[in-house]
Amino acid sequence: MKILLSNDDGYFAPGLNILAEHLAKIADITVVAPERNRSGASNSLTLDRPLSVKQASNGFFYVNGTPTDCVHIALTGLMDAIPDMVVSGINDGANMGDDTIYSGTVAAAMEGYLLGIPSLAFSMSQHNATHFETAARIAVEMVQHYQKTGFASPTLLNVNVPDVPYDQLKGRVVTRLGKRHKAEPVIQLKTPRNETVYWVGAAGKPNDGGEGTDFYAVSQNMVSISPIQVDLTKHTQMDEIKHWLQQK
Repeated sequence: MKILLSNDDGYFAPGLNILAEHLAKIADITVVAPERNRSGASNSLTLDRPLSVKQASNGFFYVNGTPTDCVHIALTGLMDAIPDMVVSGINDGANMGDDTIYSGTVAAAMEGYLLGIPSLAFSMSQHNATHFETAARIAVEMVQHYQKTGFASPTLLNVNVPDVPYDQLKGRVVTRLGKRHKAEPVIQLKTPRNETVYWVGAAGKPNDGGEGTDFYAVSQNMVSISPIQVDLTKHTQMDEIKHWLQQK
C-alpha cells in the first residue's frame, strides 16, 4: 500500500515524524509537508508565486507553501504513482467542530479527497500533546482495517484522539461535528516602535458539545471519527431563499 503523508505543523513536527515511523512499518510512505508551521491555513493554494520542493536528510519532502499546496503538488506532479490513501497529521491540537473550517490538517486530507483518494486527518485533543504514540497506533489500525475492507464510497474522515496512553482509551465512536462559541477577542499589543499589532484570539469553548459530537467523545477518552464532506450548500434553505427572492 502506498500512502502520502502531510500535515500543517511542518515537516519537522513530532506528530508527523511519529506517524511516519508507524505507518512505514505497514506501507510505502511518501512525506510531503510544509517547510514551517502553517496551522490555520485552511484550503488555501499559493497562486501568486512559484513553489519549491526540497528534501530533508530523513527523506521527507518539504514545500514553501500551504498544506493544500503540498498534497496538490505531490499528487499532480511530484509522485510517480497515485497513492492508495492520503493521511494528514498528527496535529498538535484538536480539530473539532468549527476548527475543521480553518484547519490545515483537515485541508491536506481534503485535497486528497477532492482528487479522488480516500483521506484521513488525525489530531490530538489538545496542544502540547504528549501521547502522539496513541494517535499513531490508531492511525495504523484504521489503515489496516481499510486494507482489509476498503470504503463503500468516497471517504474523508476527521479523527481526534484523546491525549492519553493507548490503554486508557475508552473506544472509538463515529461522531458529528460539534460547534464552538464565538472566538475570544483579538489581543491588541504595542511593539517597541509603538505600532499596534494583533494576535488572533483563542477559539471559543464548545457550545454544541453534547453526546454524539466530537467534543463529547474526546471528553470521554474516546477516539472521535467524523465523516465530513465538501458540499457547503445548505440544501434545507434553498426553497426559503427562492421564496425570499420572489418577494416584493
